[in-house]
Formats: sequence, C-alpha cells, structure tokens
Amino acid sequence: MPATETQYFQPANLSVLAYAQGFTLWHYRAPAMRLGTVAAEGFLEPAADMLACGDMVLVSAGDGGRVLYVTKRGQRVAAAPLS
Repeated sequence: MPATETQYFQPANLSVLAYAQGFTLWHYRAPAMRLGTVAAEGFLEPAADMLACGDMVLVSAGDGGRVLYVTKRGQRVAAAPLS
C-alpha cells in the first residue's frame, strides 16, 4: 500500500448506482485501501445520513471486492457481507 493511503471514509468515493422503491445500490471505490478496512464496522458511519437499512454497497478495494448489506444499530451504521 502507498504511504499516502487513507484509512478513513472519503465521501467523494461513494456513489449511487441505482435507486428504486426506497432501496439504493451504492458503489464505494477505494483502490488504495484493503477490503477489510472498508468492510469494518463503523467505516461507513460518516454516511449514516445517506444509507438506509437494506441498502447494498458494492465495494471495490485494492485487494478485492465485496457486497455489503447495510443495517443500523440505533444511530450507528453496520455493514455485513452479503452471504
């Protein structure tokens, strides 16, 4: 990983791919980050006001990709791998 890698959420890297009936499919691009960092609980917390329970986030990281399913615990955002 480059020395300039950021380990925090970047709002500009989150974009909407599709929206219908209250569901949003998002994409988060993080080519300089590890998948585990982006998928970790709390990483998407800064986007809590945009994300809704049941939304899905396609993650493109430097070491792979994953689909995350958005849940909320109180006011906190949690994202679990889609299984």
